[in-house]
Amino acid sequence: MNWWSRRAEHGTAVAPSLLSADFADLGREVARMESAGADLIHLDVMDGRFVPTLTFGPPVVAAVRRRTALPLDAHLMVAEPERHLAAFAGAGADAITIHIEAVPAPGAALDAIGALGKRRGLSLNPGTPIAAVLPWLDRVDLVLVMSVQPGAGGQSFQPAALDKLRALAARRAASGLGFAISIDGGVNAGTAPACRDAGADILVAGSYLFGAADPAAAISSLR
Repeated sequence: MNWWSRRAEHGTAVAPSLLSADFADLGREVARMESAGADLIHLDVMDGRFVPTLTFGPPVVAAVRRRTALPLDAHLMVAEPERHLAAFAGAGADAITIHIEAVPAPGAALDAIGALGKRRGLSLNPGTPIAAVLPWLDRVDLVLVMSVQPGAGGQSFQPAALDKLRALAARRAASGLGFAISIDGGVNAGTAPACRDAGADILVAGSYLFGAADPAAAISSLR
C-alpha cells in the first residue's frame, strides 16, 4: 500500500497544499507539515492564463524537493501543460497532474508524463462533467476532483464534488483499475468525512492545515 491509496491499511492520505504556506519561510513550512504527518505535498502551479492567478514554477518545486523526502504532486493549472512536463519532472516532482479542460484529449500528455517516470494525474473543474475523464481512467494513476474553482485558496467546498467521487469510486471498482481519487478545495474537518465516505483516497488541504496552530491535530482530524 503506497501513498496513492492508503485507505485499507492506514486511512486516507493527506496532502498539504503549498499555496497556503508562508512563502517567506517555505522550508520551515514544508518541514512543519512533514513532521505533522503529511503523506505528500501538493504543489499548485498556476500560469495566469488557464487560471487568473500566477504562482510558481519549477525552481520552487526544486527548492521544495531539496527540503523534503515526501512525494511531490505538481498540479499544473496551466495552459499547454505539455510544454512544461519535462521541466517539472526534472525539478523533482513525483507526480504531474494536468487538467482535462486544458487538454481535452490528454492521451499524449499522459503518456509523456509516464515516459518521464512520473505518476500521471488528471484533474477536472467543478463545472466539468465526470464523463470528460472517464475515457482516460485506464491511463492515469490519479484523478483529482476540484471542489472549488481553481485559481485561489480559501474558497468554500462545493458538495456536488461528492457525486464525482462516488462515480469515480464506482467506476474503479467495476473496472478493476488502480487509480487513486483525490479531492482539492475547501477540505477541512467538517467536509472531510463526506469526502472519505464518497471514496476519496487523498485529501488536499491548504489554509486548514497551514493556518492550524497544531498541524498534527489538523491532519489527524482529516483522517
